[in-house]
Amino acid sequence: AGHPQNDRFGRDRSALRLPRFLQRSVGKGDAVRDVKRLLRENTVQTVCEEAKCPNLAECFEHKTATFIIMGPECSRACGFCAVTTGKTRPLDPSEPERIAQSAKALGLKHVVITSVNRDDLADGGATHFRETIEKVRETCPASKIEALVPDFCGDVDSIDILLGAPLDVFNHNVETIERLYSRVRHRADYRRSLSVLSRAKRSRTDLVIKSGLMVGLGEKDSEIMKLLKDLRDCGTDIVTIGQYLRPSLRHLPVDRYLKEEAYEKFVVFGQSIGLKSVFAGPFVRSSYHAAEAFEKTQQ
Repeated sequence: AGHPQNDRFGRDRSALRLPRFLQRSVGKGDAVRDVKRLLRENTVQTVCEEAKCPNLAECFEHKTATFIIMGPECSRACGFCAVTTGKTRPLDPSEPERIAQSAKALGLKHVVITSVNRDDLADGGATHFRETIEKVRETCPASKIEALVPDFCGDVDSIDILLGAPLDVFNHNVETIERLYSRVRHRADYRRSLSVLSRAKRSRTDLVIKSGLMVGLGEKDSEIMKLLKDLRDCGTDIVTIGQYLRPSLRHLPVDRYLKEEAYEKFVVFGQSIGLKSVFAGPFVRSSYHAAEAFEKTQQ
């Protein structure tokens, strides 16, 4: 008795309590229910729900969502991610049409499409991803389309398949600093992720290139600055930075919680080195206010 109860990482559970300034309503209003109902009717999934995003209520109330394709089960098991890891399912050929119709029904002006990792597929799912984008473009011709993509294990043919799609924004998240990759993203590679962004920039100069990362996993501020330089050097236009929130005790522990004012130095530094937009704050996520971030690059 009297000893702290530790989690499997040896951290005191009492230290994991979410600060009051980071607590948000889960959202159960009529607007949220309406969006969920529409998504369920079309049997469409969102990363908002799968990843337990803290902005779900705000986004759903504004009838915005980030669609997740190729199944709810991911072939990887990253230490930070709430998306289910398990046996993957065959691709559903009707999914592109269902995503497109959902985007149309919601009246989305900026459509974000992402996916789980599908390392079990020969092309990593790139062809299915492209077909989904093409169907959304056909159904919602005036909408901007953003693809938040995996690394496709660095396969350039798969990346090029996706780059042939009618996109406006190509987004691939680095997630964390290089030193922490083996712990946070043990089946990914920092340099490989940078190479995905570089290839997109070289191949499609018309695209806005975007990436995102989390803070609170054990990184130093100086390492974040280095990461921002690396992103600039590979042609990234938009960077999002947000607080890592531990989905459960099975996931990596939070090393620190940054308050709102702590993010300003990242914004100032990023802009000073030539990044077009650095969107940073405790609740910022890769697709949070995606339309606003895109519009800033067009000014």
